[in-house]
Amino acid sequence: MSSTPDEKTDELAGTEQPFVQHLMELRDRLIKAIAAIGVMAIALALYPGPGSLYDLLAAPLVATLPQGATLIATNVISPFMVPIKILFLAAFMLALPVVLYQVWAFVAPGLYSHEKRLVLPLVVSSTALFFIGVAFCYYFVFGQVFTFIQGFAPKSITAAPDIEAYLSFAIGMFLAFGLAFEVPVAVILLVRMGIVSTEQLRQWRGYFWVGAAVVTAMVTPPDAGSMIMLLAVVGALYEVGIIAAQMFVKHTKKADEDSSGNEAPGGDAPKP
Repeated sequence: MSSTPDEKTDELAGTEQPFVQHLMELRDRLIKAIAAIGVMAIALALYPGPGSLYDLLAAPLVATLPQGATLIATNVISPFMVPIKILFLAAFMLALPVVLYQVWAFVAPGLYSHEKRLVLPLVVSSTALFFIGVAFCYYFVFGQVFTFIQGFAPKSITAAPDIEAYLSFAIGMFLAFGLAFEVPVAVILLVRMGIVSTEQLRQWRGYFWVGAAVVTAMVTPPDAGSMIMLLAVVGALYEVGIIAAQMFVKHTKKADEDSSGNEAPGGDAPKP
């Protein structure tokens, strides 16, 4: 029996309304995330200010420069634009918990309760590990790298790094070490999703070290010190990830089996 125009209209209305609601919720979540970044940017602009933020970022490099040497700006607008970039980068990092919460709140209604218990700790731990990686790079690695570079440079060369080049270098190093500290989370996810097992990860340890050595050689400066430090960190975190994955899966697998058969997405009981 063919459908009447009214029936077709009702059918379309029933499918479009949830989609529109999801778009509206996504819009609201994006606005809240952007507002959080904006609030942090305003606060940082008032104190300590964009210039002071860049001075803080450049402190490890400036400490190793010869006496009287400073960073330079080769572009006319660099003295203005570079500190502004640092301001918004710092604002985004400080607002990252709020941004991740908005992402979590958007996807959470479609998850089972046992999936919510799994995702939230991973989001929190991955955020914390990323910040730890950035801090490790800033407080420890930068000093070693810049000391090596300045000690290797010929005496006839006066170092005067460009502020934009240093910003790009710092962001690249922060990403490299921040992502390197995410290795345990990646290992846990791979094991928890059943893609690999902890036994396979132990068997592939040698291949991992070779691959990690290649990657660290590509993302770190051309000095052995920073490469060895990043490689050691990645290797240690790989071993930690295997141990954590074994413990994590052991404690969550039974809970998932018990709850997955009794719950519907969003944590509600399945309808008869």
